[in-house]
Amino acid sequence: MENQGNMTRRDDKVWVKTYEKLGIQYDIDMPPANTSLIDIIEQNFINYAGKTAFVCMDVKLSYEELDLYSKQVAAYLQSLGLQKGDKVAVMMPNILQLPVAVLGVLRAGMTLVNVNPLYTTKELSHQLTDSDTKALILLENFAKTYEDIGQDLVDHVVVASMGDMMSPLKGFIVNAVVRHVKKMVPDYHIKGSVKFKKAMNRFSAANYKRPNNIGLDDVAVLQYTGGTTGVAKGAMLTHGNLVANLIQSDTYLGDAFEKFEKGNEQPVIMTALPLYHIFSFTVCGMYGLYRGCIGLLVPNPRDLPSLIKAYKDYPPAFFPAVNTLFTALANNEEFQSLNHSKLEMSMGGGMAVLKDTATKWEQVTGNVIVQGYGLSETSPVASANPHGTGEFSGNIGLPMPATDMAILDEEGNEVALGERGEISIRGPQVMKGYWKREDATAEVMTSDGFFRTGDIGVMDEEGYFKIVDRKKDMILVSGFNVYPNEVEDAMSIHPKILECGVIGIDDEKSGEVPKIYVVRSDASLTADEVIAYGKENLTGYKRPRHVEFIDELPKSNVGKILRKDLRALEEKNNG
Repeated sequence: MENQGNMTRRDDKVWVKTYEKLGIQYDIDMPPANTSLIDIIEQNFINYAGKTAFVCMDVKLSYEELDLYSKQVAAYLQSLGLQKGDKVAVMMPNILQLPVAVLGVLRAGMTLVNVNPLYTTKELSHQLTDSDTKALILLENFAKTYEDIGQDLVDHVVVASMGDMMSPLKGFIVNAVVRHVKKMVPDYHIKGSVKFKKAMNRFSAANYKRPNNIGLDDVAVLQYTGGTTGVAKGAMLTHGNLVANLIQSDTYLGDAFEKFEKGNEQPVIMTALPLYHIFSFTVCGMYGLYRGCIGLLVPNPRDLPSLIKAYKDYPPAFFPAVNTLFTALANNEEFQSLNHSKLEMSMGGGMAVLKDTATKWEQVTGNVIVQGYGLSETSPVASANPHGTGEFSGNIGLPMPATDMAILDEEGNEVALGERGEISIRGPQVMKGYWKREDATAEVMTSDGFFRTGDIGVMDEEGYFKIVDRKKDMILVSGFNVYPNEVEDAMSIHPKILECGVIGIDDEKSGEVPKIYVVRSDASLTADEVIAYGKENLTGYKRPRHVEFIDELPKSNVGKILRKDLRALEEKNNG
């Protein structure tokens, strides 16, 4: 152990020996400082010309088309007078317009703000305001959410329709079904908004001015995360962070694709997780482009019949997912009967993969789930189990190449091997900091550059890490972080709620769900009213699913709600 700035650190990286044993390279070569994601993506437009980049609802988008259309979107954004580093938000599910818009933003030299399309008006308002977003590109299904904010928070709004990237006939039919049959598009009126197709076709690709002043240190993406306080903060992910994570991921994942490439076959990446989530954004979207894969876009992963049809029509080589999705598919009879011979790698992230799920998945597909670990702040992949080890480990693997991980105590000292402490990460994929929040950044970064995750873990003698406890109060719902104080803030506004406390309880389907303990200010308040209020004010995964009324919340002597006491009460009453 050595002392760094009054903090004790191990002077050996035990995982490096494991790397050597496995024949994996630990060091990575980063490109020159004046390189950006734009350079890497543009090179791949050339390398994979003539091949399919994305498929959605049986409509293909080639690398050439993606190159052309994203240039046109970039030219449009530049025509609005937007400058390098200006924020452009994209708010869509997994449809072909999303990669076109995302790459258009990046190629214009601007910073992408990924937005969950299921956000409530309040959540969307916070994110747009906090990020200083200048333009918003969204699907019409969610336009009403923006309109309901009641003020023009951004200067420019571009509205896409589901059928925009389809043939005229198919696009017309899909739009008609979405709007009139399924009634998925509430009426909206956003003054001055422009249709996506019109914006995309307003300028030719020749009008695009490629920025030449973007390098690894420039911010590419603002990825919003609850952080440990629950107030959504934008993690500043630089071009260097994301490029590093692509190179790191390739060291681990690359050999899964080699057999396809040798046979001149394009591997398919099943992109069922939403691309606005950092796990899917990097591991499916960006890595797919980096490796020349086909991204199979699934707009709604809860629609299992559509997902299974897509899987059948375009058998994937690589399937990143969360535990709940693996479970749902492994127990589905139609999925069980499919041919899984193309599936080389299944990767679990976002939430812990349960051993039962992994066993069932292997029985059905013949494929071992490889578990990884990461956060918005780490672009996201910080550690993973190497591909091809042959069994499900239940741990979160080794640190990624060029990454240091440490188990730290409260004072920031590294603990002895095998002891519990806070998993902390240092590497080229760790964010630049939180946007406009130096105080919050300082809270999570050590003086020698480790990001403190808040997750409690242990490291074994071979350098494998295991999570043994979740962040103190955070609730993990199907891979999404839910912070109790955010839910409490939203719910306590109800006129009949005097105060409330929120904890996570086990749920077979989602891993955990929020439960709310409520002190009533009006005895007439019912559980149904509480649930209904949650539906109005919180995105689906954040809503309390269970309600319990209580005379008084347990509190500390300074009045802080003691959630550990609520958890103890829950265990006593319902354990």
